[in-house]
Amino acid sequence: MQKKLFSGLFWVLLANLLVKPLWILGVEVGVQNAVGNEMYGFYFSIFNLSYILNILLDLGITNFNTRNIAQHPQLIGKHLSGILGIKVCLLGLYVVVAFTAGTLLGYGSREFYLLAWLTLCQFLNSLILYLRSNFEGLMLFRWDSLFSVLDRVLMILICGCLLWGPKLSLFGCCFSIYHFVYAQAAAYGVTAAVALAVIGRKAGLRRLRWDWRFFLVILKKSAPFALLVLLMASYNRIDPLLLRRMAGDAAAGVYAGAFRLLDALTMVAYLVSVPLLPVFARLTATAEERGMLSSTVRMVFWPLMLFAVGAAVAGALWAEPLMGLLYPGRGGEYVPVFRVIVFGIIPIGLTYIFGTLLTAGGFLRQLNLYALTTLAINIGVNLLLIPRLGATGSAWASLTAQSFMAIAQLALSVKIFHLPLSTFRFPRLRDAKHLLASAMESRRTPQEK
Repeated sequence: MQKKLFSGLFWVLLANLLVKPLWILGVEVGVQNAVGNEMYGFYFSIFNLSYILNILLDLGITNFNTRNIAQHPQLIGKHLSGILGIKVCLLGLYVVVAFTAGTLLGYGSREFYLLAWLTLCQFLNSLILYLRSNFEGLMLFRWDSLFSVLDRVLMILICGCLLWGPKLSLFGCCFSIYHFVYAQAAAYGVTAAVALAVIGRKAGLRRLRWDWRFFLVILKKSAPFALLVLLMASYNRIDPLLLRRMAGDAAAGVYAGAFRLLDALTMVAYLVSVPLLPVFARLTATAEERGMLSSTVRMVFWPLMLFAVGAAVAGALWAEPLMGLLYPGRGGEYVPVFRVIVFGIIPIGLTYIFGTLLTAGGFLRQLNLYALTTLAINIGVNLLLIPRLGATGSAWASLTAQSFMAIAQLALSVKIFHLPLSTFRFPRLRDAKHLLASAMESRRTPQEK
């Protein structure tokens, strides 16, 4: 399992570290600079509404499927044909709820038009994530790595042409936030089609299966995962919604600009958690393999924490030149927000390790309780600080909530899995060399051996 984890981390990190920084720090920054803070804040607040509600497109199925297929790979064919049918049904529910929420928030025609496109993007992205969960469960990390970046590669090409290439007469002479959303929809659509073709061939998929009893069984099993994803999405993404309502589009845009670099940094922690979930699911499935938990956790804990602490301190020290580089002439307004929010990388990194471990172990009730408390903390601190500090207040609210969640998950993991103090001991260099050599050996073909 450790060899598979190391191989999975290598391919996922390699693919994403080559592509995602260019997307986040190149294209997304270019889009915000092109359309301005107010228009980007308008987009970002509606995007976060669609993001929070996208749990209705999944209902925890993706995380459940990763864990289930990792433990029972023989079920891939049966579950793929049935769950794809569920995804189609959930699209209708998502559209109804999203537009109802828009109506309650007082959206006009302009907001509803953007929301309609974003609901399409969220459905396609949710479909991609589900299809990738099958590759993850089967430990096919190279395929997963490809589909984790294919959509971004396509978006970079499309948006790069629109932003910096010759102006296309089809779109007129000015780039707008809508062109950005159209590009996302096209890229997600192509990626979903290719991923479906590949996993469908591996699983022997011939048609969708409409079995309502199967639907109900899967939804019942995935319900705790759904609640957890909803609560975590809420406390991670509710800040711009509150900012827009209480301080306006411009404040939401400033928060989005500072948040973007944190989003780029947390990408590393997220990518580490992708192969962790199926590996932890295998290790927690039997008592015999639980003995490997401590060494596996230690293998990812120290590298991730060294990266997180180093990135947070460096970001705070060099906030002014970083923001000035990303937003020429306007960097100063982002600096106070970024200096606070960048420290969120530390608790987020802990959450991706110990939250993933608890999820793999099936301790969803405790995680949901912690997530609900975290959401309450986030909203309370936001309501207290936004009137006084604006976007900086939201940054403090996010950091406070994330820190509570991380500490709670760490303590629960130590208690439940009886992790010894040696788990958090800095690994010896020779241990890392031995693991690397074992992983490289496992990748050799029989002929090479």
